[in-house]
Amino acid sequence: MILHNSKKRLLTSIMVLIFGIIIFIFGLGTTGLVDETPPLFAAAARAMSESGDWLTPKVNGMFRFDKPPLIYWLMGFFYSLPKNEIWDSFGTLSARLPSALGSLFLMLMIGDTLFCWPQNGDRQFLTPIVASLGFALSPLIIIWSRTAVSDALLTGTLGISLLLFWRRMASENNDQCISSWVFLGFAILTKGPVALVLAIFTITSFLLSQKNWKTLLSKINPKKGLLITILISVPWYILELIKEGKPFWDNFFGYHNFQRYTSVVNNHAEPFWFFLYIMILASLPFTPFLYHGIFRAFKDFLKSSRESCNVTETLYTFSLCWLISVLIFFSLSATKLPSYWLPAIPPAAILISNSFINLKNSTKSYQYLWIFNILILFGISMAFFLSNIWLSSINDPEMPNLASELISSGIIFKAKLFFSSFTLLAIILFSLKIKNILLYLQILFLIGQAFLMSPIRKLADTSRQLPLRNISKLISDSREGKETLAMIGIRKPSLHFYSRQIVFYEPNTKEGLINLSHRLNTDRRENYEDQPDYEYKSLLVVIDEYSSRNQQWSKINHQKLGKYGIYNLWRIQKSDLNKYSEFLVNSGYKADWKNRKVEKF
Repeated sequence: MILHNSKKRLLTSIMVLIFGIIIFIFGLGTTGLVDETPPLFAAAARAMSESGDWLTPKVNGMFRFDKPPLIYWLMGFFYSLPKNEIWDSFGTLSARLPSALGSLFLMLMIGDTLFCWPQNGDRQFLTPIVASLGFALSPLIIIWSRTAVSDALLTGTLGISLLLFWRRMASENNDQCISSWVFLGFAILTKGPVALVLAIFTITSFLLSQKNWKTLLSKINPKKGLLITILISVPWYILELIKEGKPFWDNFFGYHNFQRYTSVVNNHAEPFWFFLYIMILASLPFTPFLYHGIFRAFKDFLKSSRESCNVTETLYTFSLCWLISVLIFFSLSATKLPSYWLPAIPPAAILISNSFINLKNSTKSYQYLWIFNILILFGISMAFFLSNIWLSSINDPEMPNLASELISSGIIFKAKLFFSSFTLLAIILFSLKIKNILLYLQILFLIGQAFLMSPIRKLADTSRQLPLRNISKLISDSREGKETLAMIGIRKPSLHFYSRQIVFYEPNTKEGLINLSHRLNTDRRENYEDQPDYEYKSLLVVIDEYSSRNQQWSKINHQKLGKYGIYNLWRIQKSDLNKYSEFLVNSGYKADWKNRKVEKF
């Protein structure tokens, strides 16, 4: 389809951009990092920036081969910008920007694609906005796009790549555009081979549904394109394999790819139908329109498989192939996490816009869908009105006063007010048979998430992360002679990030005490910034109040330096630690740190 009406196209993009900035960028760096994975990404990226080693990610003096380097490189770029410590005082804006920008650019790509290639004869510029907001307002996208991990960046790079592939196939000109292969290379550099597998599954299933698949395949130029993708993504893997050898191969390919897919790791076992459940949650509160959009796209899929059709009208078929590819691939995986569903949310949003187009007239389907959707909104409202029931079940040892703080902060009241008003407005608009009701409610939901999520994030940060930031400052102020630092009991990687020190993490068990004594003498790590003095007579220990009550720790002589939240800072003489460790060894206990993966988060 010719790119018509450039002014309206620009206006649509500006509107989508404004909405995206509100959802993804607004207040991005005003809270601290959330344990436990984001501090690992942020620490590795900052280490790259400050050490100058941009090849191998390291955290806490140890290699981190969990993910490829693109996410670290982007975070590290922002950490390297002048005066970073001033405009990014928490260190979180730099860490979260790659995820936020990845989602923002994908949101713009979704809107622009639907504007330039309107489906089913649709000509209004509202449909691209509906599709863009359908993506951005997914609860999973809202959470992960503001989190310093690689999932949102994978979704962004892979999603842009797949949309560019479809645009190339739907284009009437024959130019050799390689941008889709470039972004596929970026996706592989973000999370590994899974990006290539999902792209192949999506494109192959789509081509098999088209009569002219050979022509479409030639348009994306797979031979040249795959070479470009390889040139972008493979060199880092080769260099890292040459440099680190078997540890890199076993950790990245063996554990984080093959073992995660074929066996359950970190207790993330879920039933086969897990992602059908996640699909419902990921599109709330507009899930009924996703299922209606899938039904309509499936009818188009059957039609295109029987007869030739205009490729410009196949975006919904392509989106269906995309969504099903993600669903099948990760449903077969032994390890299942909610974040694995993120790459399916862009096609889900496009399919929601399919429902928006087909429900303009007041049909029975339209009425049933809106009744079902209003019931969902009513259920969410009632959940907050009955909050006294489920608030009492919250039992988070790191935030023991969370339930009372939620009530005293007014967040529960705001949620009751918003969702009851939201439900009432949906009923009024439905009764008046207002056109474009879905878009109006999306905009209201956008306002509501900004209204509710900001205080929720601040409360969680104050309760969960502020104590760790405060105790990290106390460590800096109290440290003598470059003492080594340990954390006992609850493990928080953010302590390493905020304190900028090597941290020895151990459980609060008797074996953990022996482990710490042994490791301080043998487990010597290099810190690019401030190397600890492993021979110094004392060490600093951060220990939570639950662990501090354990007999083996409470009996050790210690100097109390301060307390924030549930975390205490102690100074312990190494001679006292070693003495009690010897006593435990003589009592039949022994160190086990060499037989397990130390500090494996």
